[in-house]
Amino acid sequence: MTADLKQTPLFNVHVAAGARMVDFGGWHMPVSYGSQIEEHHAVRRAAGMFDVSHMLNVDIRGTDSKAFLRRLLANDVQRLSVPGKALYSCMLNEEGGVIDDLIVYFFSDDSWRLVVNAGTAETDLAWIQQVAQREGVQVDIQPRRDLAMLAVQGPDARERVWQARPQWREATEALSPFSAALLDNDVLVARTGYTGEDGFEIAVPASEVESLWNDLVAAGVQPCGLGARDTLRLEAGMNLYGHEMNESVNPLIAGLAWTVSFKDADRQFIGRAALEGLTPEQTMVGVRLRERGVMREGMKLRAGQGEGVLTSGTMSPTMGISIGMARVPTGVQAGDEVEVEIRGKWVPADVVSMPFVRQGKVLV
Repeated sequence: MTADLKQTPLFNVHVAAGARMVDFGGWHMPVSYGSQIEEHHAVRRAAGMFDVSHMLNVDIRGTDSKAFLRRLLANDVQRLSVPGKALYSCMLNEEGGVIDDLIVYFFSDDSWRLVVNAGTAETDLAWIQQVAQREGVQVDIQPRRDLAMLAVQGPDARERVWQARPQWREATEALSPFSAALLDNDVLVARTGYTGEDGFEIAVPASEVESLWNDLVAAGVQPCGLGARDTLRLEAGMNLYGHEMNESVNPLIAGLAWTVSFKDADRQFIGRAALEGLTPEQTMVGVRLRERGVMREGMKLRAGQGEGVLTSGTMSPTMGISIGMARVPTGVQAGDEVEVEIRGKWVPADVVSMPFVRQGKVLV
């Protein structure tokens, strides 16, 4: 493992716990602490937590913040009016390709926060600053590298958090999904996640994250690594940047048309001109293998309408079969029969609606 990889504030905790560490987006990150399958099931059945401190919080402040974000993001932050409410959006280039997918939090018209992916954080920051300079807007762009983040997920997750931090309960118990509470000492508790389960994503000062982690372990929360995070998000039908979308794949192809708001004709967000009136020739679908085998990214798929490609694939711990997401010709839809090429053999599979699993229940 190269010495120049970045470390989260919990690096030593992971190593002491026996985690298998890997390079993820230039960061030392735990892929598992033992059994990836057990970690996956802990989230589906009780509560697990992930160190997501490699992701970057970016605070956007200033009188032009709202107008700037309405230009920068494909989804419309105009929809956010209640402090703490959040929105999922893509940030596009002029050609409509996805620079990153992110969450934006509203605190007031002149105070917002973006949470961006680790592997694209530097590119994102440079783009945000470039757009602000180009547009001549009055905004303060502040990357919050002083913060760490945990995702605590599962049917028991919120109760376990309140057990570890009872003083947070009053301010966070009434939170609805995709909303957050900004607490004292720069703590943000958001009812969001990337697993298809309930829970919180929590940002705290980096100096406080180790004690929070240890208290959550004492409350019965299972530490989980990137391996379980990937199988959970895939079962939940959630896109992963660099797989389902990238700078050459637009959100209409990536199954993210619902995150692009064309409603306000006067809002000329970056990438709108490239997407408006576009009829995509490809779409994103869920695929379930009928026979033994494991689908992986990059495998070919063939349908009656033509060929496609697997963008993600895994063995589903909850379902006990292989599932995947695929970019296919428009017209392929749930109920269709397709074939996936695995080690030179074409294996039958079904196109299904996503998510595959949500809140512990198999839906397909």
